[in-house]
Parts: sequence; C-alpha cells; structure tokens
Amino acid sequence: MNLSEVQIDRASLLHNVAAMRTLIQSTTHLIAVVKGNAYGHGLNEVVTVLEPVVDGFQVDDMEELRRLRRCTLKRALVLGYVNLSEVEEAVSLGAELAVYDAERIPLIDAAGVRLGVRPKVHLKIDALLGRQGVTRGGLIAVLKALQGADSIDVVAAYAHFANIEDTTDLDHARLQIEFFGECFAIIRAQGFTNVGRHLSATSGLMTVEGGNSLVRLGIGTYGMYPSDPLAERFAHLDLRPAMKWVSHLAQVKVLPAGHPIGYGLTYWTEADQRIGIVPQGYSDGYDRGLSGVGEVLVGGSRRRVLGRVAMNMFAIDLSEEPTAEVEDEVVLLGAQGSERISAEEIAGRIGTINYEVTARVESSLPRVVL
Repeated sequence: MNLSEVQIDRASLLHNVAAMRTLIQSTTHLIAVVKGNAYGHGLNEVVTVLEPVVDGFQVDDMEELRRLRRCTLKRALVLGYVNLSEVEEAVSLGAELAVYDAERIPLIDAAGVRLGVRPKVHLKIDALLGRQGVTRGGLIAVLKALQGADSIDVVAAYAHFANIEDTTDLDHARLQIEFFGECFAIIRAQGFTNVGRHLSATSGLMTVEGGNSLVRLGIGTYGMYPSDPLAERFAHLDLRPAMKWVSHLAQVKVLPAGHPIGYGLTYWTEADQRIGIVPQGYSDGYDRGLSGVGEVLVGGSRRRVLGRVAMNMFAIDLSEEPTAEVEDEVVLLGAQGSERISAEEIAGRIGTINYEVTARVESSLPRVVL
C-alpha cells in the first residue's frame, strides 16, 4: 500500500473523451492535451489509457515530448517553447512544432534536410490574446520564411481563445474568430492552400466550435468543466472526474484542552480533541491556503483541516470519528462513499481554478490506474 497516491479512473477518462467527441464532426481530429503531467493526472498513465481513442497528443516542451515518446508514437504537437538548440531533437522525435517567429524556421528546415524528413509545423497566430504568436503585422514575413523552407510542411494555423471559459459574453471570442479568419485568408492567399486550422480547447467545443480540422481537448478529458456556466449547460455530457487523491492517517491521538495545533498557533483546542495527522502538505500540492478551511474525507464523512497546512503534513478533526485508526483512508480530492471533495470546491476555497488544483499535485506521488 502506498501511504499516499493518485488514483486515475480509466473508465472515466474513456467516457469523457467519448462524450466530448459527440460535439465535433467525425472528420475532426481529437488531440488530447497532456501537458502539465496530464493536468496532474500522470502523462504516462493517461496516454496509455487514451492512445486507442484519440488521434494524437499535445505537450508543451521538450521534456514532455521525451516522456511522451516513451509511451506512444502517435501524433505529438509541441505547442510551447522549444530551445533553438533542441529543435533538431524535436524533429527527430517526430514533433509537430509551433512556429511563431521567423527565427526558428531555418533551423527546423535544416533539421529536416539533415534527418531526411519533412518536419510538420503549426503556425501560431496571436489573435487578440497578447501572448505567444505571430502578429498580423509580422505574418507576411513569417510566411515568406516558410515559403523558402523547402522541407517544412505547414499542417495548420491556430490560435487560443482569450476569454471564453469564465464568461457568458462571447463578444471577444467572436472578434478573435473574425481576426483569425482574416489572418487565415492571408495565409491561403500566400499559397498555403492545404493548411488546416484549430482554435478550440474544451471551452471552444462547448461554445463556438466549427470548421476546424482538429480540436485540443484539455480539461474535459479529465472530467472537469471549464466554468460553472458551461457545467450547467453541458451537464448532459456527464463528465466524470478521473482523479482521486488518497492518503492514509499517519497518527491518531487526543490532545488536551488548551493545546495548539500547527505552525503559527492559529488553532487551539477548547476541550479534549481527537485529531488525525495526514502525511501530505503544500510540497505535495495540497495548498497552504486550505489551512483551517479545507476538508477531507474519512469514513465517508467530511473532516475539517485544523491549523496550518505544513510542507509535508496537516492535522484534521476526528472528534466525530471515534473509530478512525492509523492507516485509514483519507481522501483529499475525489469521492468516498456518498461524499465528494471536488477540484472546483478546493479552487473556490483558495481562489483559483480547477485546472491548477489538479496540475499542482506533486508528480512524484504514485499514479495508479484503476
């Protein structure tokens, strides 16, 4: 038994992908986003489960690409930053690289010539996001550089939505689609007539998807919705959280009245109080902001976090759990009995989003596919 581990539900992952496929045309390629250690779920574990049911995977950088190639030879989109010195290795590993400036194009081209392959690239457009991407003013220069790169295949042009997840106002998204469409017309006018396009992640699929050659399925893969409004609107998809974060009680004891618990003396017992020690902390991804406000599950019921969350442990209230013993299961995230601690609940307590809650779960914790 692992004292603490992350359990991944295979059936939930497969269900979520199948549910999201109902939102796209049969000819649209579905790329599962597994960057950030598969949003904290475990890159190797998630890829192994999903390889038969998706068309490829997206990662962010070279280290993730190397890990990906150890478990699949399917399409690999690397859409983050790749050091110029690592471009040839990326090409040798069959990566489809993001291009957002002219500087790296000759390097990709030369790597293709040396390796005897035709590197595939995706042209990233900064469509009113203000992040990585080619501006409209710089687009022609980049296209000219691509025209001079004989070994490169431009697979697609793409962009990211800026304000589509946590709002019901899609005005900016529509402006982005219009802007991207204008840039796409320029790309085609410069002779790139067989280029595909993609803008949508999970939120795009649920709002404005249409006419794209592939979609980048991220948060929906893992059974989480991008926002509360979209969760309500697409409740019929029945997306199922795939992660359960489990630990076990390392100690159970009774403290007398007037006894402090944890750093900073933020909690004092008012009477004899039974507590349990959970061997996880903020170095494992259990946020310090949950000090005194978080809850976990023991014996199918909620138990409050007492005092501050430390680097490797925190205390919980077992006053109403008189039978709890050392090594009893503690659920930090997920379901136990009829109760559930969701990523959305934790995010609400610490002022962040569900993406961050799962992505920050320490990668060294064992991942077990159930």
